[in-house]
Amino acid sequence: MDTAARRPAAAGSRPRWWTELPLLALVYMAYSAGRLVARGDVHSAAGHGRTILRWEELLRIDPERALNRLFTSTPALGIPADFAYASLHYLITPAVLIWLWHRRPAHYRTLRTWLMLATLIGLIGFTLLPTAPPRLLETGSGFADTMARFSSYGWWGDDASAPRGLGGMTNQFAAMPSLHVGWALWCGAVLWKHGRSRATRALAVAYPLVIVLVVMGTANHYLLDALAGTAVMGLGLLLTRPALRLADRVRGAVAGAAVARAESGAGSGAGAVPAAGAGAAPGTRADGVPKPGMGGVAVATGVAGTAGTHAHVSGGCETSAGERIPRQPARRGRPPAAAASAAAADDGAATAAR
Repeated sequence: MDTAARRPAAAGSRPRWWTELPLLALVYMAYSAGRLVARGDVHSAAGHGRTILRWEELLRIDPERALNRLFTSTPALGIPADFAYASLHYLITPAVLIWLWHRRPAHYRTLRTWLMLATLIGLIGFTLLPTAPPRLLETGSGFADTMARFSSYGWWGDDASAPRGLGGMTNQFAAMPSLHVGWALWCGAVLWKHGRSRATRALAVAYPLVIVLVVMGTANHYLLDALAGTAVMGLGLLLTRPALRLADRVRGAVAGAAVARAESGAGSGAGAVPAAGAGAAPGTRADGVPKPGMGGVAVATGVAGTAGTHAHVSGGCETSAGERIPRQPARRGRPPAAAASAAAADDGAATAAR
């Protein structure tokens, strides 16, 4: 069996784009569908949000209100922050993926798998813990919805960061964990590890920090949401290598089974017994036994001819083309053309002698 067919794809090879795009689209569709399915009850989602806020107040890690007041009172901060929240999540992450695929193909598969696993883990969080963001809590909570306040400057509507009129297509209770922060952290880690310029590394540090401030300043996430998004990325990283090993084993098993089926089909075709009268050598029956009256001539088979050998003729019989008398010495030292001429002369002499 061809061992190359059993070997999984090399880890450093660049995947084909026509297989990558459907895979990434499938994960994003699952992400979007999960957000829609796990909308949750409004009261329970708001209750989860208040619980998170109480825990932050108890731990004295609740900077959301101060940041939200700053962004709300300063349009020069609030409007760009709303634009960043509504767009960078969907622009920077695909751009980094494309850059990896084109410039760092040896690392693309591992890093893409990390991002996909973390996203799927985030879907589990959305399903199990639907959480209302700070901007959707009751009025007395102390938060202002900057997305609604500055919606006239952007393409988003009053109810979500989705395009105006499509707010119902998104899940506003998918605050825990924050994949805005998780994806930004993934982008920062990739650019820091595989970027080569100082500007790239500066962006790797600045981008996740800016996103953390943006999601809290626009009242779209709590600080604990951001920490949960970081934890999700860490868990996805831990599961990446086992997932890749499992994928390689599955791919190798599928390839091996395909090769085995192909070889078994080829073997059965090669070992088939010919039908009676089909493919039999001249002067023999279908089973290879000489026909009566042929003088005991043993006709050479195709296998012997293929191997470059010549069948011997039984005693007292004339030779046919390609046969020789037993123990007849082979003629050496003559080129093929000379040997053919000599053979023709011997046949002529023998005919004349008769």
